[in-house]
Amino acid sequence: MARQTLLHLTVATFLVGCFGVCAADTKVITLRGGQQIRATVMRQDDQVVILDLGFDLLRLPRSQVETIEDDTPAESKAAAPAPEPRDVILPASVGLYRVASLGKTTTEQNVSRFGEAVVMVTSPAGTGSGFLINPEGHLITNYHVIARETLIKVTVFHRGENGFEPKRYDKVRIVALNPFVDLALLKIEEAQREFPHVYLGDMRRVTVGETVFAIGSPLGLTRTVSQGIVSTTNRDFEGQLYIQTTTDINPGNSGGPLFNLAGEVIGVTSMGYLFYGGLNFAIPVDTVKRFLENCDAFAYSEDNPNAGFRYLQPAGRAKRGKAPAAKVPEVH
Repeated sequence: MARQTLLHLTVATFLVGCFGVCAADTKVITLRGGQQIRATVMRQDDQVVILDLGFDLLRLPRSQVETIEDDTPAESKAAAPAPEPRDVILPASVGLYRVASLGKTTTEQNVSRFGEAVVMVTSPAGTGSGFLINPEGHLITNYHVIARETLIKVTVFHRGENGFEPKRYDKVRIVALNPFVDLALLKIEEAQREFPHVYLGDMRRVTVGETVFAIGSPLGLTRTVSQGIVSTTNRDFEGQLYIQTTTDINPGNSGGPLFNLAGEVIGVTSMGYLFYGGLNFAIPVDTVKRFLENCDAFAYSEDNPNAGFRYLQPAGRAKRGKAPAAKVPEVH
């Protein structure tokens, strides 16, 4: 009893707020009785914890210590950046795009990680957005951004010492077009460098109400970020399913990526209502994957520049008369 009384008296003398103990490596020691001490831990093991109080050493039985934590002021904790997500890169399911299991983080960190992969697509008809899907320079945009155009240029915002520096690539090849789902696949030629790229997500993991954000060039304002939530994942519009989102999408955003907080692309921003806030739509990422996995069926041809392969109708019957009656096979 005398020893415990001496311990409590000693602890009471050096509770939180004691003078001269808040060093950079100070710990907060919480005792089983709820008392806390700020001090430097000189030694700790299964039997004892020895604290440096600045002018004396305090020896505590390890059985009396509940926790030992870093001494971080509350305001510092609130201002501390979100932890870097732990990413587990998975093999690509096809040759053109990449997938990964990414840890969720903040919009700010994701913009820093993947913003360089978002590009501006220009043609004589206007300006849109797009995003790189692999290091070789393949990128996705909307079909309507480049419809009936062949002179296409792509501006990539490379990260440099003084921030992001625009680099325009004039040699851009049209790889595949699918006007039915409003998607186009382009390829930057002769870049002589590897490009930063995004990872494609999975619609099965997209939930209504989750936070999403878009990066694009609305009205030519490059690298614009807007944020919202998923309103619904399967909004029908003229026979096609779209992600409905409150994320602002304006002219020039078309073809850009819609990200979740893991930094995965879950859709391609496609359209929105200019005079009705919060009504915006994106093509689901699963549609993008099917387009990429079957892009040979929609391969661009200079002879037929606005569609994929031309599928011929089956030949008609040679005899125009009445069709012969069906015959039942004979059984032998």
